[in-house]
Amino acid sequence: MIETLPKDKKIVLFDGVCNLCNSSVNKVISHDKNDVFRFASLQSELGVAIQNHLQIDTENLDSIILYEPGKAYYHKSTAALKIMNEFGGFWKLTQAFYIFPEFLRNVVYNYIAKNRYKWYGKQDSCIIPTAELKAKFLD
Repeated sequence: MIETLPKDKKIVLFDGVCNLCNSSVNKVISHDKNDVFRFASLQSELGVAIQNHLQIDTENLDSIILYEPGKAYYHKSTAALKIMNEFGGFWKLTQAFYIFPEFLRNVVYNYIAKNRYKWYGKQDSCIIPTAELKAKFLD
């Protein structure tokens, strides 16, 4: 399953039942002018397979993961910053947050992640992409 991932795309793993996460995926899709990203939910068979391949504990994960097949993976604030860097334009200004150590950036990230269901809500199942967006999703 992992070997069939597109090598020329960056894979975004996200919480498929989280309303905040789903709206963030929609934002990434709308800014992905160079068709850099593909998406899979953390809960999907493929998402779990990628997490197992990366040796990430799926029980304790409440984070976005950016996976560059054959290269590296990033999670939490670093993944978010790397994704925004691909947007170009004024989004490049977000890279200034790298002046803060990762553990400090992740304090904010973890606080939002911990409260995301309470603040933004949760769906009963993962989103189903529209026909035109289906090609962006791997699962």
